[in-house]
Amino acid sequence: MNIIIIGGGAAGMMCAARLISKENKVILFDHNEKLGKKLFITGKGRGNLTNSADREEFLKNVVSNPKFMYSSFNAFDNVETESYFNTLGLKTKTERGGRVFPLSDHAYEISDVLKNAMKKNNIEVKLNEGIKDLIIAESKIQGVISDKGKKYTADRVVVATGGRSYPQTGSTGDGYTFAKKAGLKITEISPSLVPFNADLNICKKLQGLSLKNVNVSVTLESGKKLYEEFGEMLFTHFGVSGPVILTASAKLDRKYLNEKLFLHIDLKPALDNETLDKRLINIFKENHNKQYKNSINSLFPSKLIPLIIELSGIDPEKECNRISHEERRKLLNLIKDLKISLKGFRGFEEAIITKGGVSVKEINPKSMESKKIKGLYFIGEIIDVDALTGGFNLQLAWSTAAAAAKSILGNTEE
Repeated sequence: MNIIIIGGGAAGMMCAARLISKENKVILFDHNEKLGKKLFITGKGRGNLTNSADREEFLKNVVSNPKFMYSSFNAFDNVETESYFNTLGLKTKTERGGRVFPLSDHAYEISDVLKNAMKKNNIEVKLNEGIKDLIIAESKIQGVISDKGKKYTADRVVVATGGRSYPQTGSTGDGYTFAKKAGLKITEISPSLVPFNADLNICKKLQGLSLKNVNVSVTLESGKKLYEEFGEMLFTHFGVSGPVILTASAKLDRKYLNEKLFLHIDLKPALDNETLDKRLINIFKENHNKQYKNSINSLFPSKLIPLIIELSGIDPEKECNRISHEERRKLLNLIKDLKISLKGFRGFEEAIITKGGVSVKEINPKSMESKKIKGLYFIGEIIDVDALTGGFNLQLAWSTAAAAAKSILGNTEE
């Protein structure tokens, strides 16, 4: 049997590594000069391999179409993934939040062990050669045509081209073109796990400031809450980023993106209004002869203080004993609700993943084979399945790749 895999990223390499059969000829194509380019930057270069969460918790972190993942995840879950990589020679460790990394903290080791496994399987790898077209006849895959004009016949073709995120790693969106040619539906794609552009009048002043243990929410202009999370965020020269912001981009319903959105930050979520008011009263009493601008150092990081003073509307030279009840209430409301106008997502070039892709209704969840074209498979980020940060998205690649390999080898139970 001739098998062609298009794309040498996480999913493509995993699929190739698991196609263990002397009777098959497997060729993996990648238009890059090396395999696993996107893998090199996962986990900030440390390679967040998977997450150790139990099945129920793991699937809660799959944002789009988690039910589609039941079969493939059950057949090759996070525990089996870590065990598999261990048998390939990759030593691993588990850190905060269940994140699993190579012991060495080097993402390239993930690629290395997969490349070694492919070599043992006699997988032929063609670098610097992409695929520009599929050959389909009578609802069955027949082969591919490379960007060098060569035709390759195939009994099975696996599309593992990734999404549109990080195009500098070679993610061009070619796979969507292949899927459309095969008559498959593509759901709307958009950047996900991506920072937001936001009000520069605020964000530029706070550039580089990281806030920990804050509560953030995203609302419409009407006040309707679309998202809420507790954690860490970061101000940048263009807007906001950090864990809770990236999660917001994944969970936010795309139908609201053309409306006015606002980020609300509770700077002191551990204190209710009454407790915070008492604290402000005490601070102003203790500093009764000091100027307001010199009294609130204990409440905020130094970079945040000038903005708080500005937005509170209280004269910075005013002595604390002259601050009115109304002024104190306005400051309290500002601390509990620092409101920033959002201006939409950053682009695919900064997105960790792509939301949307080949509709899960078009794919057999057990085998990853197209329901319309026999012998054509889709795995990894190209499918309309995505998850939060923490190793969950790479696991989607591993599980779908393993499912396709198992099906191709004829081991899928009917």
